[in-house]
Amino acid sequence: MKTVILSIFLLLQLTLFANDAKYKEQMAKQIQIVYQSETIEELQPAVNALDRIASAEKTKWEPYYYSAFGSLMMATRSTEAAKKDGYLDAAMAAIESAKKINANESELIALEGFVYMIRVTVDPATRGQQYSSLAFQTYNKALNLNPENPRALGLLAQMQFGTAQFFGASTEEPCATAKKALEKFETYKSENVLAPVWGKSITQGLLKNCK
Repeated sequence: MKTVILSIFLLLQLTLFANDAKYKEQMAKQIQIVYQSETIEELQPAVNALDRIASAEKTKWEPYYYSAFGSLMMATRSTEAAKKDGYLDAAMAAIESAKKINANESELIALEGFVYMIRVTVDPATRGQQYSSLAFQTYNKALNLNPENPRALGLLAQMQFGTAQFFGASTEEPCATAKKALEKFETYKSENVLAPVWGKSITQGLLKNCK
């Protein structure tokens, strides 16, 4: 009897391992497409695939995260305000779904702040105050959850820099934040093989504007 139970246990473990390996393989493929795509036409199929994975893997936050990131990247490539907002709405819906699975994941909160930041660019005159405030709050929340998160820190630097430029203030603080973020990018490692790795080049680009 013990041998039968052990055999069943091992079979279940092997099945779970195989399913997990297949999941990671599918995710790695779509993540790579999202990272490398330059157009909306290239991004949309990957987002659709990630949405399908999310529907199948109901306990995983990563498919929703990368679906949101893909939608966010489409928003940055769109020139029409209504379409840009549509992509941002899709990104937020995916983030909210992911937060139901893991509400305290710093990467999700940082990505939420990124959505708010791009909302500002749709109509800075009318949205600046509301969404800039939300972006700052969300980036700080992400950093409270994980002070080592380089994306949260790098995006915070972007927000600080844009705000300083808008008001004609010193950029010393955002530049210091960006330098700290770049240090985190050099040293930060996650145990999650599907964890985000983007953002370093954005921070490096910001630092080029720092004296």
